[in-house]
Amino acid sequence: MTESLPLSRRTVVTALGAAAFVALPAWPETARAADGPASAADGPVLDTHPAAEPSGTHVREVGGTHVVFQYGAVLPAFDGWRTREPTREYLSLDKRWRFRFDPGDKGLGEGWQSPRFDDTAWGRIDVPSAWDLLDTPGFASETATFGAGTAFADGYAWYRTTVDVPGSWRARHVRIAFLAAGYSAEVWLDGTYLGKHEGANSPFALPVAGALGPGTRQTLAVRVFRRASYSDYTAAPPQQVTDDHEIPYKPVDYWPYAGLTRSAYIEAVPRVTIAKLLMAGANGRLDARAVVENHGASDFDGWLTLDPGRGSGGRPTVVAARIAARSASVVRVSVSVPHAPRWSPASPHTLTARATLTADKSSGPRVDTLSTRYGVRELTVRDAQVRLNGKPLFLKGLNWHEETAAHGRAMTPAEYDRELGHITAVGANFIRNCVYNRHPYVYDWADEHGVLVMDDIDTMWLNTAQEKLQTERYGLARALALTMAWNQHNHPSVILWCLQNESEIDPEGAPVYRAWLADMKAAVKAVDLTARPVTWASNTSNDPAFDIADVIGFNEYFGYFYGKDADLGPTLDAVHAKYPGKPILITENGTWSVAGTHGPDTTQGTEEWQAASFTAHWNQVAARSEFVAGFTYWVLKDYKQRAGYNQDYNGISVMGLLTFAEQRPKLVHEAFRKAANPRS
Repeated sequence: MTESLPLSRRTVVTALGAAAFVALPAWPETARAADGPASAADGPVLDTHPAAEPSGTHVREVGGTHVVFQYGAVLPAFDGWRTREPTREYLSLDKRWRFRFDPGDKGLGEGWQSPRFDDTAWGRIDVPSAWDLLDTPGFASETATFGAGTAFADGYAWYRTTVDVPGSWRARHVRIAFLAAGYSAEVWLDGTYLGKHEGANSPFALPVAGALGPGTRQTLAVRVFRRASYSDYTAAPPQQVTDDHEIPYKPVDYWPYAGLTRSAYIEAVPRVTIAKLLMAGANGRLDARAVVENHGASDFDGWLTLDPGRGSGGRPTVVAARIAARSASVVRVSVSVPHAPRWSPASPHTLTARATLTADKSSGPRVDTLSTRYGVRELTVRDAQVRLNGKPLFLKGLNWHEETAAHGRAMTPAEYDRELGHITAVGANFIRNCVYNRHPYVYDWADEHGVLVMDDIDTMWLNTAQEKLQTERYGLARALALTMAWNQHNHPSVILWCLQNESEIDPEGAPVYRAWLADMKAAVKAVDLTARPVTWASNTSNDPAFDIADVIGFNEYFGYFYGKDADLGPTLDAVHAKYPGKPILITENGTWSVAGTHGPDTTQGTEEWQAASFTAHWNQVAARSEFVAGFTYWVLKDYKQRAGYNQDYNGISVMGLLTFAEQRPKLVHEAFRKAANPRS
């Protein structure tokens, strides 16, 4: 038995005792851009990296609550993409921008970030969109030529636009929010460098600090970077391009869509503002934590009213709120919600809470407001089962990739509705967000439709050296874990945090691997008031860190990559014997078929073989539902990837229930639909 590693928050939480408020972290008003490309003169351009991940993501304990900070401020709620608080002002950045590729990394030296630079000769691009589809004919076709078009344009590209800044924003705290930028982005406002973000699928918000010019027209410039997957995509064999600091660090088998792939907006909030609401509802009570920032020069002495929402049975509760100048504080409110319905897949009831800051207890103008959706439910892990509201769950699940043939990862709401509708149509009650965070729309959709979610981060296929680098120095893996748990905290549909996918477990490096996982687990546990269980998608059923996991998760491909289909049952029994108290979740299993290819169910690549393989694995799992929490099929739909195989199909992996562009069902689609949930 592997020696258990104690879970310490020392590397995650900046210990500041039980202070009622903490000073906002120092952050330079003008940060310096990295110097020059880190690349060989004749090789692919690589991005530059500071000593630690560039957003400064960390946790501070504030009045007994762990608060996530980035860029010298509390990491705010990103509900502004769909809601408009009455105390705030917004400027949407979803429009056509000026755009130019910069493959030689010349733009910074030539002043492309400057408001005085003439960009009239540049092309245009929509935000949001993926530059992959800017000019790649046949991107969705299985017969098109692989390796041509903007889908293979890597390195740097620049976006520029102008914004008319209202004069009323002189007394405001202003931030620029991006829901995603792949893979990294550096941002300038009127030539002032605001900061850099790494991680293609997590939202971020940059305070504009002294760069804002209220009452003027200002230029916003964004330099986005994507590392090449290969030095030559059509070479045989292709040479991988890697970067030890990036996550993922090497080519992976999904498409790394590039650009400003989700919505962006500017949000102007009061200087005393509610940055985030954390909600934990269970057993008829609501524990609410309002994280309040004071960006002003004077202390704020006022009141916060928490309304738990219509249908909760709870009454608005008023508590004192004192926030020192240039500080953040947490105002905690505990409210009885006797009539709040429990959230469950069968009854996905959500409520909307609103926090209001005022300077006077009984009346007076609102200083700021913030609302959030939440659900009341009890989630526990006990006796080798995951239980929701006291009842054991069996997760009939699907992995899925966030993309369409028309828009890549910059999907529209109608596309989300269609894609996610396939999940409920086949009777699935669970999705795994492999292997990155999704657009906020997805979590709202899951809350409303009663679909359970395992949320993932981009930590796929890391090696031992990188696990060590991330844990001991760079910290990007920890930052991704923290922001995942912080951003998705209030969604009742999210029931599992997934820490990594198929990363290396070198026998010599097992202590490094365990320390890496323990560090990320401590990060999510630090900020999650609801104590959701933690798992990961291991590449082995004999993972040396399973004792750290709350739920044991592993990917298995018996009968495809190794062994026989029938090996799954004995493997599950062996894992259960070793960890009898822990639920087991199959995080991936699947095979492949070329749509329209038929033949014996023993012939690889036929639709019959794919369907028979699924059924064989499902039956072995369903027969062990007393300790197996679920099965997550790989994958909902055929998907695009640049990992160096499936080039004969234009990079389309054909492992889905549905085809990629047409979304036509294969035989396995019906087999999955008919598979009966053993706990229904």
